[in-house]
Amino acid sequence: MADEVDDALYEDGLQQLKPDLILSAGDLPFDYLENLVTRAGVPLLYVPGNHDADVKFHRSTYGPVVVEEPIPGPEGCDNVDGKILEVDGLRIAGLGGSIRYREGPNQYTQAAMRRRALALELRARLRKPPDVLLTHSPPRGLGDGDDLPHQGFEAFNRLLTVLHPRLMVHGHLHPYGRQRQDRQVGGTLIVNAVPHRLLEL
Repeated sequence: MADEVDDALYEDGLQQLKPDLILSAGDLPFDYLENLVTRAGVPLLYVPGNHDADVKFHRSTYGPVVVEEPIPGPEGCDNVDGKILEVDGLRIAGLGGSIRYREGPNQYTQAAMRRRALALELRARLRKPPDVLLTHSPPRGLGDGDDLPHQGFEAFNRLLTVLHPRLMVHGHLHPYGRQRQDRQVGGTLIVNAVPHRLLEL
């Protein structure tokens, strides 16, 4: 799931889907994720989107003193940004954020994301490659937009080639009523999860 709150999941839609795992590709309210993980009773992994708060630190000013405080993520959920976590035998790697198009958290230049992706690739090479790559943005040229805010990352194309995940889940691009088009690159199925998709591996 990503980007758009689906009210049907607040009702009985979640019980009808019966997920074993929930993946959030970003830009969803933390209280929504907390509600879903509590009601589903299954693991929920997420990466931040470009409209999410910086879950690492925020700056608070107390008179003349500026303090950096950690921001808690959604309770009961695991942030997989820059990490590889194993859940129920599936290895999930994550990279959140979008292309930098204005000031704000979770936005990266192509070069900055290349460095982040390389660090993730090195972690994967030390162990088993991931089954799932969870990102906020799509790869460049594979379902992304032409406008700067919706351009994908070139570094993700390399990750697909080198790590060969079975599935890549991203958000960031709203279909606005249009039919979403899944893509296949080698052995990897690339899926835009806005607002939600039920997938089986």
